Amino acid sequence: MEIQENPNESWSETESNSSTRVGFSGPLSGPLATNKRNGSRKSARFKDEDNCYVEITLDVRDDSVLVQNIKGGDSETAMLASRLEKRPSSLSSQLSFKLKQVSQELKRMTSSNNFQKIDRNKSGAARALKGLKFMTKNNVGNEGWSDVESRFDQFSVDGFLPKSKFGQCIGMNDSGEFANELFDALARRRGIESNSVTKDELQEFWEQITDLSFDARLQTFFDMVDKNADGRITEEEVKEIITLSAGANKLSKIQERAEEYAALIMEELDPDNLGYIELYNLEMLLLQGPSQSSNLRGTDSRVLSQLLSQKLVPTKEHNPLKRWYKWSKYFVEDNWRRIWVLSLWLAICAGLFTWKFIQYKNRAVFEVMGYCVTTAKGAAETLKFNMALILLPVCRNTITWLRSRTKLGTVVPFDDNINFHKVIALGIAVGVGLHAGAHLTCDFPRLLHATDEEYEPMKPFFGEERPNNYWWFVKGTEGWTGVLMVVLMAISYTLAQPWFRRNRLNLPKAIKKLTGFNAFWYSHHLFVIVYVLFVVHGYYLYLSKKWYKKTTWMYLAVPVLLYACERLIRAFRSGYKTVKILKVAVYPGNVLALQMCKPQGFKYTSGQYIYVNCSDISPFQWHPFSITSAPGDDYLSIHIRTLGDWTSQLKTIFSQVCQPPSYDQSGLLRADIALGNRIPRMPRLRIDGPYGAPAQDYKQYEVLLLVGLGIGATPLISILKNVLNNIKQQKEIEEGSGENSKRRTFATKRAYFYWVTREQGSFEWFRGVMNEIAENDGDGVIELHNYCTSVYEEGDARSALITMLQSLNHAKNGVDVVSGTRVKTHFARPNWRNVFKHVAIKHTDQRVGVFYCGAHGLVGELRKLSQDFSRKTSTKFDFHKENF
Repeated sequence: MEIQENPNESWSETESNSSTRVGFSGPLSGPLATNKRNGSRKSARFKDEDNCYVEITLDVRDDSVLVQNIKGGDSETAMLASRLEKRPSSLSSQLSFKLKQVSQELKRMTSSNNFQKIDRNKSGAARALKGLKFMTKNNVGNEGWSDVESRFDQFSVDGFLPKSKFGQCIGMNDSGEFANELFDALARRRGIESNSVTKDELQEFWEQITDLSFDARLQTFFDMVDKNADGRITEEEVKEIITLSAGANKLSKIQERAEEYAALIMEELDPDNLGYIELYNLEMLLLQGPSQSSNLRGTDSRVLSQLLSQKLVPTKEHNPLKRWYKWSKYFVEDNWRRIWVLSLWLAICAGLFTWKFIQYKNRAVFEVMGYCVTTAKGAAETLKFNMALILLPVCRNTITWLRSRTKLGTVVPFDDNINFHKVIALGIAVGVGLHAGAHLTCDFPRLLHATDEEYEPMKPFFGEERPNNYWWFVKGTEGWTGVLMVVLMAISYTLAQPWFRRNRLNLPKAIKKLTGFNAFWYSHHLFVIVYVLFVVHGYYLYLSKKWYKKTTWMYLAVPVLLYACERLIRAFRSGYKTVKILKVAVYPGNVLALQMCKPQGFKYTSGQYIYVNCSDISPFQWHPFSITSAPGDDYLSIHIRTLGDWTSQLKTIFSQVCQPPSYDQSGLLRADIALGNRIPRMPRLRIDGPYGAPAQDYKQYEVLLLVGLGIGATPLISILKNVLNNIKQQKEIEEGSGENSKRRTFATKRAYFYWVTREQGSFEWFRGVMNEIAENDGDGVIELHNYCTSVYEEGDARSALITMLQSLNHAKNGVDVVSGTRVKTHFARPNWRNVFKHVAIKHTDQRVGVFYCGAHGLVGELRKLSQDFSRKTSTKFDFHKENF
């Protein structure tokens, strides 16, 4: 190896080297100088036995040494060169010594046979290269800079952009503190000491943070951590960047334990207790991170994945008839049960309307009132039918029995009972409009303006004297009952709309109090008055005087009787189902968890729900909540998120009987009767149920794909616990200790659970379940995937250190730093197409039950993916949506 220094000194040292050259990754260039100072430039040339030269040019100044240029060599050479930078004391006298030290270090590494090379072509490097993004893809390139430039013109003051506006200028609006740290790192590297930059300097910043090379990204990230720019990161600096990263990702619990986690990173990367780590340590941690559990492993899986991706590329059908035929075919396949039910309903409505229309067309009143009366009477007949039918979809006990005990579920879409209830309500609104509109605007005015001769046939119905004004019709029993019904229906219909029921409208405070779930609940119970008025209105008819022609009561008799029995059963059942509260926990994210004793004889299936009443709030209001315990548990549990007036009051009441948890307990507040603590009187709760829900159909499938958003995970947790309990029982049977070895084999063989939540604290809700599954599911029947959307996607520079910390802590302690469970948390949102692809490849020629509970926004995407993969692969996905 030959080393030369010029222009001032030169010396050489020749060594033989027969080993393979090994490289670390490091910075390809040193700090850029912007301040001109007195100094000289020196270069050192290294030569190996292959006569390959590496030239390092140094800029030696009064108080620093900067790497100016590197020619040849590899990334390890660059890393070593960086050690020469910025040694303020006796720099000139130490330069030759440092050059010789670099020479010896190069010699040691090239002659070592024991050092393990970091392969930057492996999957770990690919992930790291893909990661450490400081900006999104959309902002990279010339178009991105033009946007930044225009924002510079907007925010700059006298040609300088202040540091406070840097984040907004580059598009990092949601991470102001992180943007400030990035500014400081970029400024330090260029010797900029002011808190503002020019447009040219900003462009240099932009070019560096949008540089797609891994070395540039790693160097920038390292500079952010290395606050004093000495090329070393101390434990205090690690702690500071952990706190910063946790704050940018809204991970408060990691912020609280930043000191502990900083010590963990130093223990791993500084085994010699030097008190600092260097750039190559950071790269080793990045490149050797574990792969994502959701990635497909193995060459065969990758090949299958590629084939599947190609197969799922949509092809455009140019023939509109074929395109329409294919769309129609798929639509019928997916909705045939809804289609036949709606078709039957429409056919019955059309038949009743036509029958009554023809009947009145052949009567004498048609000569005076014309088609106005036929339209009004036809609409009235459909109203009788729909007012009777609308009660059936809300007969919860009946539907639960039909769903659970009969095979009707294969042809009747019981999951759409509420939707069908809404469709019938729309039919009623149309009927009311036609009936009332025809009467008030057409046939009544025609009767008022009829001649004496035309009125003659009307005397048996309206009296000897012809009505002389409009008020005559309104003040009669037929009139005021009809008007009052329309008013009450309008109130109920309006407050049932999601804009009012979920308080989505920005209304004045006084009016806002009249909306919300409570207003919806009470206004819907106006139906009792409406049905009484409906019967009275149907009895006092102008044109029908014989009792057997007054058919309103005939339509209503059976449905009203059935619904009345339903309400009596609920009242009787809930009267003695006052439950004893065993545990109470208040969790982050405004979630209240209640664990109750199971009433005697109370049987349910995972996925079902119960209604809860708290007399301390209101003796009348009942609210539905999914059961989170499993049928095999000796208790009953629910998790309630406070989203409205009633749930907020419930949380407040139970918080008053709780205390801060002990060290080994989760939650913000807890109350546990089993521990014998002195707890004030618990609020009185009554329950009604259980009732059927789409999620209870999971037993029909061997493979489950469960997707929950936020609190929507509640019914799916019950399913997971039931699957886990059956895994335990199956083990007991196999070991010969089970109570019933002839027990029917549980259908579910594999379950994939994807839980997406916004807040880190949400993982506390079901931490016990997650850990229990991880501990007992040795065969990997249940695959858990937690996603925290407040954290930037894996690879983003703002979450890079969190990812490193997560890998280290999980490898050492088996606990995820984000969720606090044994299940590793993914960042950002899942790629749902990849999720379905993963399941489809693993379960060819099988039927998968997809169960979703959460916000409505994801329903369309999951349903579409279920349809696409079912049509274009051998795996069939049946999509089920919980009403949420």
